[in-house]
Amino acid sequence: MPARNVFETLGFGREEAANLRLRARLMMALTEHIEARDLTQSEAAKVIGCSQPRVSNLMNGKINAFTVDFLVNALAQFGINVDLVIGNAAEGTLEST
Repeated sequence: MPARNVFETLGFGREEAANLRLRARLMMALTEHIEARDLTQSEAAKVIGCSQPRVSNLMNGKINAFTVDFLVNALAQFGINVDLVIGNAAEGTLEST
């Protein structure tokens, strides 16, 4: 059965691949929101409560620089709720909303 997670396809173990996939989706949501609001990195940093170089890392996809906690909290600073649906990966029911 083919991997459902690109990170598994790249050779990461199941647990690390799941974490990377979640972080990537959170990073994409945050990046898209910053771009949609046409914020500078400095403006986004003020909203999130971090430094401009940290936002630069976000915008450049530096996934290893971020934890799930940081990303969820950053989204919350913009008033964006993060929900999660948990299910059996074999049944294909794992989706975030």
